[in-house]
Amino acid sequence: MSSTNYVCDTIPAARLAAGDKALPQPIVVREERKTTPLNETPRKLCVRHQRMADEGTNLKLQQSLDALPFEERETVNTIWSSFSSSSHSRRELILHGLLTMCCFSQLSLLTEQLAHIIRIDPFAILPREVCLKILGNLDAMSLCRAAQVTKKWKALADDDILWRGICEQHIGQKCHKCGWGLPVLEKKRAYRKSPSPGVELLPAKRPMSDDSCDSRPAKRPRSHSPTANDEQMEARHALLAPTLVRSSTRPWKDVYSERLTIERNWRRGRCTVRTLKGHTDGVMCLQFSETMSNPDFPVLITGSYDRTARVWNLETGAQLHCLKGHSRAVRALQFDHVKLITGSMDHTLKVWDWRRGKCIRTLTGHTEGVVCLNFDSNVLASGSVDSTIKVWNLRTGGAFTLRGHSDWVNSVQLWDSSPSTTSSPPSSLAALDDVGSPSPCSSAPQIDPGKMLFSASDDGTIKLWDLTLRTCVRAFTGHVGQVQSMKLLLADQCGDDDPDDKIDESDRASQTEVPSAGEPLDQQASPLPTRKKPLLISGSLDNTIKLWDIDTGETLSTFFGHIEGVWAVASDKLRLVSGSHDRTIKVWSREEGKCTATLVGHRGAVSCLALGEDKIVSGSDDWDVKVWSFSGW
Repeated sequence: MSSTNYVCDTIPAARLAAGDKALPQPIVVREERKTTPLNETPRKLCVRHQRMADEGTNLKLQQSLDALPFEERETVNTIWSSFSSSSHSRRELILHGLLTMCCFSQLSLLTEQLAHIIRIDPFAILPREVCLKILGNLDAMSLCRAAQVTKKWKALADDDILWRGICEQHIGQKCHKCGWGLPVLEKKRAYRKSPSPGVELLPAKRPMSDDSCDSRPAKRPRSHSPTANDEQMEARHALLAPTLVRSSTRPWKDVYSERLTIERNWRRGRCTVRTLKGHTDGVMCLQFSETMSNPDFPVLITGSYDRTARVWNLETGAQLHCLKGHSRAVRALQFDHVKLITGSMDHTLKVWDWRRGKCIRTLTGHTEGVVCLNFDSNVLASGSVDSTIKVWNLRTGGAFTLRGHSDWVNSVQLWDSSPSTTSSPPSSLAALDDVGSPSPCSSAPQIDPGKMLFSASDDGTIKLWDLTLRTCVRAFTGHVGQVQSMKLLLADQCGDDDPDDKIDESDRASQTEVPSAGEPLDQQASPLPTRKKPLLISGSLDNTIKLWDIDTGETLSTFFGHIEGVWAVASDKLRLVSGSHDRTIKVWSREEGKCTATLVGHRGAVSCLALGEDKIVSGSDDWDVKVWSFSGW
């Protein structure tokens, strides 16, 4: 049927009454002709007249017509009936003629009326699939605004498929369109956290108190702070985790909203702060993990100048173990689900069963204090005041020494540059019994090809070592002060959007669920992704943070903002954080090189920190450990 022959079966115009006193007849809409002559084209209502039929638009028109004298009503009705029975082309001709007869007052009336009646709700006439396709081009803010138009729009704009797509664009990565990235929130809990004694809620930018600790020199002496409460030093063995209650999955819109709130808190520096007290001297190192299945609460371990390492339940703030054994300050630590290794100024490293609070083995080899360490499944590396790096092979038990720095080695970081080589980790703590013993087979322990090591030193340089060749292959120079800390962001942590980087369906689970964070949606069978080079970040006592190109050794960017030396740095896909001698923690946009928030609260230099998706944990010379949570504001 051609458009020229199409005639809308319009709603009948107001009917002419039988007499002056006759009541208007009801308006009847002919939805379908009962009998249609063979030579007559079937007619139907267009979208506008169907809407008029639904809204009863002709009622007011009928009332206005009835107010006229009978003769005038007859004339008007004749004109309307003639127009209604005309073909499409004839209607256009009549309209053109009427427009030429109109004065400006009538044209103004037409403009006012057309501005309203010409509007058509596309979602009222289009199929649902087409509506969703259109809405799929909107961002999250526009979808929320669309949901406020009508109930029908809300039902479409809140569709789970749309919000799943929004989540896939933002969660765990930065969106190319808006530049926003949202946290994955690897582990969430159902039970309510009861306020712990000593929990404080304070704004992120609180003025520093007047009773702040005195600043320390570049090479830190022991802190002098008031004696801590002995009751807070005692171990509280609250090892029973609260029961998790599962519930139904949530809409993807709720998932997005929850993470958007956290991301906005990050950008605005809004957080709640808890203080964990127990150490009796400055806290120098820490690490926490929220992804362990046993125990199922987040674990935090801290090391201090008080010669102890302490194990905490990060959820409740309870201290579970106080590990004693070192005779001097604990300057470095790292743990996994099996073991904890600590490095101390007493020249030794100790291997602990941190769940039971027992020391398993002591490693010796350095001639001065151990300042840093890092281990993976096969290799342990430690840096020392004696300017050397000792590399321990966890499979063969052998060790060797790297020499090249001229001052303290403050940070070491292992890197597998050839990840295709895989090997199984030690099966238990018993596998560590022979670590540090001479290798019975060879004086040169076997190291997997491609195993590299970064080291940072007080001599102002960072070096990259090939552990197979046991030689330095590259030096990074640019800092004008002691380099205190490093962070190596692997390829999948550098923030480059990877098409394989999807969020898991279980992420929809309510706060009771424990989704497998970062697990791809299409994990079943996928080819190995193209390997991207990692990014090296360093912090120095020259008050700056630098990003390095590991292939050339050149500086990519330098962050300025701290007014004193930077002691600790940490980073993930979305942000970079730093702790400084100026007692502040700064949150940075890594791509823009700008500070987005400054957190103030410590009374001494911030000597160590760790970054989570919704929190920062920091340790300081003021003896305190602070948990800065961005999810509870």
